Amino acid sequence: MNTARHASERLMSWPSLTPGSAHCGAELGLGTATQEIVHFHGEHEADVHLTRAMVAKLRPALLGSSAVRLRAGSGWVTVRLDMGSDIDLLATLVSAALQANGVPDVAPDGCTRTRPVPGHR
Repeated sequence: MNTARHASERLMSWPSLTPGSAHCGAELGLGTATQEIVHFHGEHEADVHLTRAMVAKLRPALLGSSAVRLRAGSGWVTVRLDMGSDIDLLATLVSAALQANGVPDVAPDGCTRTRPVPGHR
């Protein structure tokens, strides 16, 4: 089962998110008019841009989830999508990201992978 596809279909129904290409080269990204919020790597992973401040705020809960990987100093988290409850977790984190991205990071960072798409900064 391609859980990333199910998750992306669910999130594409949200009026605040629009599809587009991800800056890191992932095939599908979703974001607002000004900010990339989530993108998908393969069939079972998604990266969510929570911002560094939101990661710090949610750190205890994020560390308690086996589905979430943090990267030191980053505002992005990776969610492993193995089952339906992971999609629910992703949706919760995307909701938090939408709230957090109203106040951008002082120094925005790239996703957990670094493969820029030509023409994107």
